[in-house]
Amino acid sequence: MMQSKLVFKKPEVKPALSKQSYFIDKYDVILDRAKCTACGICAQTCPEYIGSASIEYEAFKKPEGVLRITNMSNHCLSLDCQRCVEVCPTGALTVRINPQYLILGDRRWTADLILSTWEQAETGKPSGRYEFRIGDSGGGFDRIRFDFELKEEVNLNEAFETEDLDTSIVLNKRRDRRPEIIIPIPVYGADMSFGSISLRVMIARAIAAKAWGTFTSTGEGGYPKELMPFKDNVITQVATGHFGVSAETIKRARIVCLKYAQGAKPGLGGHLLADKVTPEVAEIREVVPNISLFSPFPFHNVYSVEDHYRHVQLIKDVNPKALVSVKVSTPIDVDMVAIGSYYAGANILQIDGGFGGTGAAPDIAKKNIAMPVEYAIPIVHNYLVREGVRDEIVLMASGGIRTAFDVAKIIALGADGAVIGTSELVALGCKRCGNCERGRGCPSGIATTDPALNLLIEPEWGAQRIINMYYSWKKQLDYILSKLGLKSIRELRPEGVVKFKSGQFNHLVHLDHVGDSFERV
Repeated sequence: MMQSKLVFKKPEVKPALSKQSYFIDKYDVILDRAKCTACGICAQTCPEYIGSASIEYEAFKKPEGVLRITNMSNHCLSLDCQRCVEVCPTGALTVRINPQYLILGDRRWTADLILSTWEQAETGKPSGRYEFRIGDSGGGFDRIRFDFELKEEVNLNEAFETEDLDTSIVLNKRRDRRPEIIIPIPVYGADMSFGSISLRVMIARAIAAKAWGTFTSTGEGGYPKELMPFKDNVITQVATGHFGVSAETIKRARIVCLKYAQGAKPGLGGHLLADKVTPEVAEIREVVPNISLFSPFPFHNVYSVEDHYRHVQLIKDVNPKALVSVKVSTPIDVDMVAIGSYYAGANILQIDGGFGGTGAAPDIAKKNIAMPVEYAIPIVHNYLVREGVRDEIVLMASGGIRTAFDVAKIIALGADGAVIGTSELVALGCKRCGNCERGRGCPSGIATTDPALNLLIEPEWGAQRIINMYYSWKKQLDYILSKLGLKSIRELRPEGVVKFKSGQFNHLVHLDHVGDSFERV
């Protein structure tokens, strides 16, 4: 299919500094003022240039003869430096890692990855002070690298000087007389329902999606009227509980997502506990307030491929111009699920891996049931290629994709693009505390229905942070393409079946098999 030309102007990056106490210093410099004589030797000893960005800082200032210590996360090299401690004649200084930094995040979302995402949301680019590509899970994306990463350091200055390359993708390849729909970056926002997150967060995501010319999704909680101004950039979801679903909400959407399963909790359905079912949430979902809501695991009218076909065609009949996305989890026969969705008429197949979802999803499910998406995507891609239909369906990956480098890796593994959820919430200040289930559980005002906590997120401010994060991601994707000698993100996706051999796959190298060869078949 010939791709239509996309005319798009990137949104403007504006400072979106944290209005709450989001930013956590990595290092604490502890000053015993009883011992300090304000001699200034520490300031004279501190290095002038910190980090790969080579921005000049003075970690210590001495205004009016009084020693003042500035934000050490901006300035301190590391615990390995200790020059100020060593030269202090009175022993007044101690440098340590901030205890708050040590408890921030988890193995997949490390403190560095969270801090880097916050900084990208504030400035539109990573500074080089924190790891912004990988976490510390010990597997999956964290053990995969692009081959150029093993040969040279990633240069952030070079990344932001790279020419603007083509990162657009088409969301319909079926030639079914429905719109192609081209988005300028290979990502759109994941399904998050009203009730699971606040309405102000939904609006922020919608504003950012409109600015970038991409999409965000309502999730299974209905379609709040406040999203109407952004309807051309909002995906409406039909999930098993049918909460808030009507012919009207389906007709206004350019994309309708049929959620059959979520990778974070396959086989368990959805749940929203009673204290999050406020009168406002209950009105949109058309239920009784303060009663826990549970979505069944299956659609009770879909038990076969034939049922699936009728289900997809029903949505297409209600809205003849909408694309239909089918969201499934990753069972071991995910390739059979994929080909069934193709023959059912889906335009987009969203494969949702086991490491997505908010803190409301049970850990026992997230970590033990569904297959990680980085394993599922190559299986599905290769099977669709062998069946001769790969270029007729769009394959989107979700569930555990955290960074621009993760997006590029999953495309190199066979996806067309990625669906992003948690990263957008981290950009808004999520600390990964895991209190998403309770109405007043989220201290950042994101996954809450509490009226006071809701006010912590200003939609315009939140939207700018998401806009800035995606601007940084766009430049990183451009950088990756330039390093691989490609002009388009679509060239990164393998065309034919690609066979793993000794851990290498389409520009990617698994660190457990560095140096071995690979074979394309």
